[in-house]
Amino acid sequence: MASESVRARQILPPFATFAGSAAAFAALYVAAGAPTPLLVVFEQQWHFPAWVLTVTFSSYALGLLAALLFAGSLSDHTGRRPVLVGSLVVELAAMLMFAFAPNIGWVIAARTIQGVATGAATSAFSASVVEHAPQRLKQLGTIITSIAPAGGLGLGALLTGLAIQFSSHANALVFSALALIMVVGTAVVAFSAETVSPRPGAARSLIPRVSVPERARREFTASVPVHMAAWMLGGLFMGLVPTIIRDLLGLHSGLLNGATAFIEPATAAAAGVFLGRLPARRTILVGGAGVLLGTAVIEAGVAAGMLSLLWVGGIIGGVGFGASFSGAIRTIAPLAQPHQSAGLFASVYLVAYLSFDIPAIIAGLLVAPVGLLGTVLGYGAAVIAVAALGLFAQYRISGRHFP
Repeated sequence: MASESVRARQILPPFATFAGSAAAFAALYVAAGAPTPLLVVFEQQWHFPAWVLTVTFSSYALGLLAALLFAGSLSDHTGRRPVLVGSLVVELAAMLMFAFAPNIGWVIAARTIQGVATGAATSAFSASVVEHAPQRLKQLGTIITSIAPAGGLGLGALLTGLAIQFSSHANALVFSALALIMVVGTAVVAFSAETVSPRPGAARSLIPRVSVPERARREFTASVPVHMAAWMLGGLFMGLVPTIIRDLLGLHSGLLNGATAFIEPATAAAAGVFLGRLPARRTILVGGAGVLLGTAVIEAGVAAGMLSLLWVGGIIGGVGFGASFSGAIRTIAPLAQPHQSAGLFASVYLVAYLSFDIPAIIAGLLVAPVGLLGTVLGYGAAVIAVAALGLFAQYRISGRHFP
């Protein structure tokens, strides 16, 4: 817990700090979702091979994973503010690279730098938002940390889809606006109170390792397949939906791409909020069932070539994503001390983004030899299997057993 002298050095009032930190955290993920509808536009504009789309999509997650491994616990030692200010400045540089990118190489570089910035900031922001929340809003702070990534990804895709539909300069428009938002976010963090007193071990914390407090390990282990299934489904929607719409459904619309990519993560964010009153374990179980059922409906929609089923599956799966992820976060977050929070959140997001990224890379490589339809159906089958495993693990840890 931060000392009173540390907390005293602030300009923004406490509630403004809480709201501003939550908004800045969400903005990072709005920026992360923004390139999704643009990738197929870049493919048509710059005529690069289809497999480059997978590299471009995955470069973000690889950068994020590297930052989580090396810097996920850093703010537990240096304080939240230095890590967050540095991350937001790097994010600003990535936004400017996107805005002025002359070719796909620049986009891949910007995407990688963006991933590094987001990865370095994610665990620090997750801890900071909860720490800045007034006592009566602590649960809301935890819910925000669980829904901001999914909600931000969806909103970023939707806004970019709108920009593509109604502007011939969507890239410059979207990323110039996001660059301005990052400037504001940096100012909010710089003028906010520090919540953690610096302590020794910052250099040691840069050694890659997963940090899960002993009290949280049992719950964390049981939540792994839950996170995997939810984020694999997110990777399917954010990584493959624009290509599915164009190549399997024969539809060409930036707005349609953005709106479809928006459905699943936006529903996930809404579910995280509205199901926050349910007990955490029940929320996880509802979520796991939603991911399983939603994926099955998505599979049916892709196989039948029906966009409406794709949307229905996205809504059901989004409810599952939001419920399972927010429930798991609410279960494990109270099991960490303040100086352990960033490390624990880094471990959660490490599992999440490995699940988001690695299956998407494999799927991209399989499209050529297997075909897009076969790849999507196989991907969905894998999500269903992992979701079933997650449900089994949650029943086991809750003391229940299948007959």
